[in-house]
Amino acid sequence: MKIDEVRKTAFAMPLTSPAFPPGPYRFFNREFLVISYRTDREALERVVPEPLEIDEPIVRFEFIRMPDSTGFGDYCESGQVIPVSFNGVKGQYTHAMFLNDGPPIYGGRELWGFPKKLAQPKLHVVRDALVGALDYGPVRVASGVMGYNHKSLDHDEILKALATPNYLLKIIPHVDGSPRVLELVDYRLKDVVLKSAYRGPASLELHPHALAPVADLPVREILGATHIVADLTLGLGKVVFDYLA
Repeated sequence: MKIDEVRKTAFAMPLTSPAFPPGPYRFFNREFLVISYRTDREALERVVPEPLEIDEPIVRFEFIRMPDSTGFGDYCESGQVIPVSFNGVKGQYTHAMFLNDGPPIYGGRELWGFPKKLAQPKLHVVRDALVGALDYGPVRVASGVMGYNHKSLDHDEILKALATPNYLLKIIPHVDGSPRVLELVDYRLKDVVLKSAYRGPASLELHPHALAPVADLPVREILGATHIVADLTLGLGKVVFDYLA
C-alpha cells in the first residue's frame, strides 16, 4: 500500500480492518438512568482537570442502554459525569465510563477520548423499578435503582440539558510513553428526538475497586434521578484546549 493510500484510508486501527466504521453515529431508543448525588468537593478537585471549574460538588451516575446504534450495535455503558464550567459556560465532564462491547470502547477512546474500559454494565426493569448495575469482572461496583417513571418531566428542560457541552480529556501516548495528544475535547449531542422523560425516587450504592474506582467519589446525598429515552446523534466534537501547546 502506497503512502498516499495509507493517508487516504486511515481513520481507525487496524488499517485494513478498522474496529468501527466512520461516523456520524446515530442511536435509536437510547435509554438513560441518571442518578445525581452530592459528593465531597475535595474528591472532585482531585480528578477534574483545569481549566474546567467545579460549580457544586455534584456527580451524575449514568446507566445507559443502547439497543440500536449505527456501527456499534447493541450494548450498555455506565459511569460518572461531573457538572463543570469552561470559560463561563456550563457543561459536564465525563470522568469514567465502563462498557460491555469492544467497538464503542475503541471508537470512543480513539475518536473523542472517552475514558472507556471493559466491564459489565446492565440496565433493565424489574417489576416497578428501573435497575442499573455495574460489575467489573466478578465484583459489583455500582447499583442504582429508580422507582419506575413516577412523574413526567418537562421535555423542553430535558432537551436544553441534553444540548449542553460535554467535555473529555483526550490522551494519546507517543511510542516512548509520553503524551503525544493531550487535549480537552468538546462534543455535543445532535438531532435529539426525546421520546420520554420521567423522574422517581432513587438509591445508589458504590463499592471500592482498584481498577474501577467509582467509590472515590462517595455518595453523600441523593439529589434525584431521571429516566430518559431518546434518539440522537453523537457529534464528533472539537478541541477547545491543548495542554501541550
